[in-house]
Amino acid sequence: MACADSEVDLEKIPLVALNMTVRKKLGLYLNPKHTVAADWMALAEAMGFTYLEIKNYEVSKNPTGMVLEDWQARTTEASVGKLLSVLSELDRKDIVEDLRHLISVPEMFDAFICYCQSDFAFVHEMIRELEQTDYKLKLCVFDRDVLPGSCVWTITSELIEKRCKRMVVVISDEYLDSDDCDFQTKFALSLCPGARSKRLIPVIYKRMTKPFPSILRFLTICDYTRPCTQAWFWTRLAKALSLP
Repeated sequence: MACADSEVDLEKIPLVALNMTVRKKLGLYLNPKHTVAADWMALAEAMGFTYLEIKNYEVSKNPTGMVLEDWQARTTEASVGKLLSVLSELDRKDIVEDLRHLISVPEMFDAFICYCQSDFAFVHEMIRELEQTDYKLKLCVFDRDVLPGSCVWTITSELIEKRCKRMVVVISDEYLDSDDCDFQTKFALSLCPGARSKRLIPVIYKRMTKPFPSILRFLTICDYTRPCTQAWFWTRLAKALSLP
């Protein structure tokens, strides 16, 4: 199911990317109990929630919002397209038609690149090797992809949580002194695995004099500094970013 003015498949847009305007409108439609039309209870049942779960949602001021939050947390199949399909199956095509023009498809990325300014030359090389080759991956590079005027912390959090499948962390001595990199890494690690598990991939491209960050020590590293592995470094990284 695609937007009328776009070739983007809404089935591939995760529900977590659904904007707040649409969520509030859904609540206005579905929160009131209906004797004829399907309401939030019917939606929850169609999404596979149990009787006890649905009864517990009744105490919420916004049960529709709670259902959507829990649905996107429990299954990777929760997408904008799937939501519209469920509403259509419940014969709530009135909601689908009213909301369709409000649904803006966000730009999605294969990976958010966490880096400090002194490592930007390597980020440029990463762009050339992963975007401008047959891999055709889409990277989120803050200095290139974020428009001026946005709140740094807000837009960074949204990108990492909602619009990027993974996160590549460019590790260097300078990275260890960067407040921005520290925030981005800790935020990604703090995300609830059930909501949207983030797979962090640490990358080292030059020798370090400082200790490797302890919060990333349990993750497998892509090491560009080893001559014996440089030949397949980009292929290995591209495959990791291409996994579902």
